[in-house]
Amino acid sequence: MASTVLVGTQWGDEGKGKICDLIAPEFDGVVRYQGGNNAGHTIVTNGRKYGLHQIPSGIMYPNCISVIGNGCVVNPAVVIEEIEMFEADGISTANLKISGNAHLIMPYHIALDGACEERLGTNLIGTTKRGIGPCYQHKMERIGLRVQDLLDPALFREKLDRVLAKVNPELELLYQKPTFSADEICAEYLPYGERLRPYITETGKLLNDMIDEGKSLLFEGAQATLLDIDHGTYPYVTSSNCTAGGAVTGSGVGMKNIDRVLGIMKAYITRVGSGPMPTELDYETNEDGRTLTEVGAEYGVTTGRRRRCGWFDGPIATYSARVNGLTDIALTKLDVLSSFKTIKICVAYDCDGVRYTTVPEHEGTFASAVPVFEEMPGWECDITGCRSFDDLPQAARDYVARIEEIAGARVSFVAVGPDREQTINRSWTPVR
Repeated sequence: MASTVLVGTQWGDEGKGKICDLIAPEFDGVVRYQGGNNAGHTIVTNGRKYGLHQIPSGIMYPNCISVIGNGCVVNPAVVIEEIEMFEADGISTANLKISGNAHLIMPYHIALDGACEERLGTNLIGTTKRGIGPCYQHKMERIGLRVQDLLDPALFREKLDRVLAKVNPELELLYQKPTFSADEICAEYLPYGERLRPYITETGKLLNDMIDEGKSLLFEGAQATLLDIDHGTYPYVTSSNCTAGGAVTGSGVGMKNIDRVLGIMKAYITRVGSGPMPTELDYETNEDGRTLTEVGAEYGVTTGRRRRCGWFDGPIATYSARVNGLTDIALTKLDVLSSFKTIKICVAYDCDGVRYTTVPEHEGTFASAVPVFEEMPGWECDITGCRSFDDLPQAARDYVARIEEIAGARVSFVAVGPDREQTINRSWTPVR
C-alpha cells in the first residue's frame, strides 16, 4: 500500500486536476477531502475538456473508486449535473461514492454568502458565492444538514425547520433578503436524495477497508495552501483545511497511511479574489505586449474571473513545503514563460526592513511585504513539444533547479502544456 496526498501550494489554480488525472490510474481510489463546488479542476482527454467542481478526477478511470469525503460540502444539484455529463459521454459513474457525513450546501447558504459579500462592500473576501462558507459555518454551529439526511425525509424536515428558524430572520432583518420555505426546499432536495442514493456510502469504513486490503489511495485537495482556513492568508481564505493535514480529518483515514505529499506549483503565481499578493504584476506589464493572464489563459474554471498573476513566489514555496511536508513537486505551465526574455523569481520579502524567506505569520507583516527578486534568463523558444527533461533548453532546466533549491523538494513532474503527454515525469515512481 502506498497513499499520496495531492495539494495545491499557492492560491489555487495550479493545475491539480491535470496532475491528479495523470497519476490517478496508479491508484485504487481517489478521495476529495475538503471544499465544495467553489473549486474547479480541468481535465483534457481525447480532445474533450471537462470542468469538474465536485466529483474527483479519478472518475475517468473505471477501476478507480472516486470518493467525496466527509470533509467536503456537497451541492447535490451540481453532483447530479456532473454525473449526467459523464454518463452522456459514456463514462460510468458507478464507482462514485459520497460520504453520508458530508454537509449539504442549501439554497440559504448561497443567499447568505452573496448577502454577506454585498454587505462587506470594498472589504469583501472575494468568495465564489457558492455557499461554501455559510455551509461550513453551520457545520461548526452543529445545525447543518448532511448528505445522509436526504435519505430520511422526516429527519431532513425536522433539521430544516430548526435551521430556517435561525436563517430566515437573519436574511430578512439583517440583510433585507427574501426568506425560504421549508416546503419548497423539501420539494427540491428530497428527490436529489433518491437520485444520489446509490452513491451514498460510509466512506470512512470503505477507505480503511481498502487500505487493509493493501490498496492505494490518492487524496485530492481543492483550493490550496494559502487559502487554508488556518495556514492561509486569513481572512482572505476558504472555510476548510486544504493543506495536506486536511486529508486525514476529511476522509477518516489515519496519518500512518500517508506515504507521499505531492505539491502542485505553477511556474508563476496566480490568485482569484481579494487579499495581499506580493509578486503581483500589473496586467499591462509584459515584454511582448501580452499579459500572463492572456498567455496562460488565466480565467477561473468556476467563476470565469480573470486571475491576478505574478512572478514565482519563493517564500510561499518554502512555506508550503514545510506546512504540507512535501516529498515531491509537480511544476505546471512552464511553457507560459517561454515568451519572456527575462524571468524573475521572488526569493525573499522585505517587510519594513526585516527580511523573510518564508510567509510571515502576522497578516499585517505579510500585507506590507515587498518582493526581493532574482532575475534569470528566459529561453524564448517553444517547449510544448519537449517530452523529457533533457529536451528542455538549459535556461528552463536552470529555472526548475532554482525552484527545487528554494522549495527544498524534488520537482518530479514538469508540465509544458495542457495535455497528458505534455507532462514530463522526471522521478515519480508509480505505486503499481
